[in-house]
Amino acid sequence: MTDFLWLTVGSAVVLAVLQVVTFAVSRRVGRWSVVDVIWGPGFALVAIVGLCFGSGGIGRRSLLAVLVTIWGCRLGWHIFQRSRGGADDARYVKLAEGRSVAAVAVRVFLTQGVLQWFISLPLQVVAVTSDPHGLGIILTVVGAAIVVGGLIIEAVADRQLAAYKRMDPRPQVMDQGLWGWSRHPNYFGDACVWTGIYLVAVTAWPGALTVLSSALMVWLLVAGSGARLLERHMSQRPGYSEYRERTSLFVPLPPKKRAAEQS
Repeated sequence: MTDFLWLTVGSAVVLAVLQVVTFAVSRRVGRWSVVDVIWGPGFALVAIVGLCFGSGGIGRRSLLAVLVTIWGCRLGWHIFQRSRGGADDARYVKLAEGRSVAAVAVRVFLTQGVLQWFISLPLQVVAVTSDPHGLGIILTVVGAAIVVGGLIIEAVADRQLAAYKRMDPRPQVMDQGLWGWSRHPNYFGDACVWTGIYLVAVTAWPGALTVLSSALMVWLLVAGSGARLLERHMSQRPGYSEYRERTSLFVPLPPKKRAAEQS
């Protein structure tokens, strides 16, 4: 228990420093949305802290450190490339209206830091618990496979969307590739990553207690700041209502139109 307390405090300190530095950068460049770039890398830092200073089995913490670092750095680089040179995110602009810099910093940077710490609890628990035996090894392999699968889905979906945005002219909606099966396949891939991480963590007590951490991440992706919020933004786009009728919101499923044509 003492090892976990030291690690979780250390993780909180690392995340706090990251958020302070990011806040300073955001004020220098004049864009609140810089905070989105370090969302994934923040989890990578926690995984690396667990690898370097954790007292648990080397197998699982090394496995998650590698997978989460790949996931987090890819996501951070993707968001950086996507937002580079553009205007600040409209969500943050609206949030900042009528509020002081300190108030926005609390609502954006402090909130994200707390979320990163809480959602990363499975990583922290893995860092201080023993590697599993027997069925636990199988569950670890299954969890790692789900993480890898989710990472691939998210990366492919982001790549397909980026290619769509470069088209000139381009269709009204992106409904090709993974986007023809899910309206938010990148978020689905992200949810798979954190479901897999939980399966790895649950193989040693008290990993099972971190279920709320992964559940919160999935909730954010589906109903919080993810799919549902983007749906409200996209609902007025021409052709989107038809796309919504034939395409699953989150979990990839065969398009209804295609299913009708095959019947």
